[in-house]
Amino acid sequence: MDLQWRPCRPRTGLAPHISHAYRYRRTVCTVSPMLSLAACCLLLLYSVRFRSGWSHGNGPRSYPVIGCLVDFYKNRWRLLDWYTELLAASPTQTIVVDRLGARRTVVTANPVNVEHILKSNFGNYPKGKPFTDILGDLLGTGIFNVDGELWYAQRKLVSHEFSARALRELEFAVLEDEARERLVPALGLAAARGDVVDMQDLLRRFSFDVICRVSLGVDPGCLDPALPAPRLAAAFDAAAGIIARRGAAPVAAVWKAKRALDVGSERQLREEIAVIHEAVMDLIHIRKKECGLRVNGGDGRRSDLLSRMIECGYPDEAIRDMVISFIMAGRDTTSSALTWFFWLLTRHRDVEREVLREITGGGASHAAAGGQGKMRALHAALCETMRLYPPVAWDSKHAAAGDVLPDGTRVERGDRVTYFQYGMGRMESIWGADAGEFSLRRWLSIIPEENAAPAPPAAVAGLSPFKYPVFQAGPRTCLGKEMAFVQMKFVASTVLRRFELVPVDEGRVPVFLPLMTAHMGDGLNVTVRSRSGEHVASAASSGN
Repeated sequence: MDLQWRPCRPRTGLAPHISHAYRYRRTVCTVSPMLSLAACCLLLLYSVRFRSGWSHGNGPRSYPVIGCLVDFYKNRWRLLDWYTELLAASPTQTIVVDRLGARRTVVTANPVNVEHILKSNFGNYPKGKPFTDILGDLLGTGIFNVDGELWYAQRKLVSHEFSARALRELEFAVLEDEARERLVPALGLAAARGDVVDMQDLLRRFSFDVICRVSLGVDPGCLDPALPAPRLAAAFDAAAGIIARRGAAPVAAVWKAKRALDVGSERQLREEIAVIHEAVMDLIHIRKKECGLRVNGGDGRRSDLLSRMIECGYPDEAIRDMVISFIMAGRDTTSSALTWFFWLLTRHRDVEREVLREITGGGASHAAAGGQGKMRALHAALCETMRLYPPVAWDSKHAAAGDVLPDGTRVERGDRVTYFQYGMGRMESIWGADAGEFSLRRWLSIIPEENAAPAPPAAVAGLSPFKYPVFQAGPRTCLGKEMAFVQMKFVASTVLRRFELVPVDEGRVPVFLPLMTAHMGDGLNVTVRSRSGEHVASAASSGN
């Protein structure tokens, strides 16, 4: 068949975003009437579908069948900035993305929509099967990978454990020990030798040690140079990377086929998950024996999360899945935020001096969790860091039923609905004309004064969590947010009090990589300089 194509004017009624319509002149043979009818139906289907997606005239340029695949491909290396630009240009800060091989996706940076999704109509926006399928092999039925009644029951049980004083005291004791015995010596040795240190790698290993000691009651020793790299840490790293690639795959059928055939990365994932499951189940069995010995006259009750769940009588697999979920959630989120925090301070030495004055001016009382809770400048700097570089760049739900968002955007059953933390942190409609700047002022005006009743560390009076959903919001608000702030403030004050970090390439602007947890591309390589008492005072007072 020889088909010749020539452009013509669009017919009335076609979707407004289709810039050209085409018709062909048959020159050699006759096309089947059924084929013509099928083609017309397909064009009509996509015309209606895309017209609904363009009800506000917002979003990437789309075409029948392929959707926005062309623009998506062109911007595949800068998706975060591309989405941010589209959202900023949208009057509603909402766009609809429809492309071949993916679900229809509503992306929003509108706080009113975010509140509707995460709170007002919470029941209609579960994580959904497409999401739980991606994480299910690793997280099982852990709290971060379930919906409905199973989620609610776990949330109620686990929230009690997280509010326990014993667990909070354990976290701070672990932080002090890990910093004193490993983090500070490692940085001190680098300063003495003039070595280059990748702070992102150092902070990730520190965080993994802390989360394992608090969650499992075991010390993997990731920061101990005398110990080999733990197999469990390597398994978590590999599994997280493969899971992230699952989520980023243009067509889910590809990784599902590889899993069914047990080949390539999916075979490696199965092997890494087996290592993780075996290690955690072994610990559960060992800890149960310890609990039995205590019942028969032993002592030394443990406060780690694993032990507390065993004592509450949870089934073994449920304990395994919940503990793995918390390790996955806590291992990289705080280290990601701290990596960007230290980099931003190297770009804003005036902010570093302000934070340093606060840290060194508080005396010994600031070495305690309560004292850290009152560090207004440090708290503001951490909040501002996560506004611009959130540990989780976006979060998606899947609509259980059709809906209409407050801004008028129609949501169809099964649509992926994404609220976009990275883009929200850059919206002038939320933060003003200086949204792209790193500034403590926007936070200091709403954080309570030193002598005022302290607000919860992860909350700021007067700021809607739906404008700043870094820790989610509504019923699924992150249970570990208070512990995360304690850890970040402790590490920040411990490092800044003793060391100055100087980037190896001070002109470099790192790449923000939105994996399961966001990372800094190629790490943060710095040289470390020790601060003597005089240098600390000088640095803190300079610029006054």
